[in-house]
Amino acid sequence: MTRSRIKASSLNVHFIFLFAVSCIFCSCEKEEPVKPLPLTDTVTDIENHSYKTVKIGQKWWMAENLAVTKFRNGTAINQFQNTSDWNSGSPAYCVYDNNSTAPGLLYNWAAVNSADLIAPAGWHVATEEDWKALEKELGMTDSTIEKLNWRENGNCGDKLKIAGTQGWSGYSGVWGSNESGFTALAGSCRLFNGIWGNPGLFATGFWWTASENDGSTAWYRHLDYKKSGVFRFYGPKNYGFSVRCVKD
Repeated sequence: MTRSRIKASSLNVHFIFLFAVSCIFCSCEKEEPVKPLPLTDTVTDIENHSYKTVKIGQKWWMAENLAVTKFRNGTAINQFQNTSDWNSGSPAYCVYDNNSTAPGLLYNWAAVNSADLIAPAGWHVATEEDWKALEKELGMTDSTIEKLNWRENGNCGDKLKIAGTQGWSGYSGVWGSNESGFTALAGSCRLFNGIWGNPGLFATGFWWTASENDGSTAWYRHLDYKKSGVFRFYGPKNYGFSVRCVKD
């Protein structure tokens, strides 16, 4: 065998050895588990509006804001767009600043808590405990869940917001992932004095809970385009907030 053939043969053996070793190491690497997509479905209200729903943990949530204008028994809910009517305290809804692009409707707590029931049959307005279970499912710790104001633990706000900046103003370092499937959009709010929330659509989102804090206030949640967390507090019952429902 010539010297050149011996050299070529040695190179081939060396290449085969390196290829075999690399295959062994590659086969030993752990593959990242593929996270299953959330289970989804739909629910229909008294007016035949269909809403997307998603299972988060053990609970089924609406993946859209409520937009019903009648209670479950068919009774019409007052639409109060002007300030004087809104401050009357009667159960009511409104369209944010008469803007037809707003995601869902804003309701006062009298509508949320009405005995005529605002949620579709078999569902209820999310309670304080429903929201806490949701936050825990998304990684918020037990000690953080009970705190007031902004709670950044677990980046739950980003996991609730629709993916990317669709429906939200962009802000450096804050990016919705919609990991939960909740698909939160920035519907803003109406203040206790009837004034529309500022800066408004695409910047903030507020959601009532069905849980009363005291005779004049109830619990709510708030998301902001500049924050990755979830704000927890209580406010006057004549605020106008969005509503999400949970399956009974």
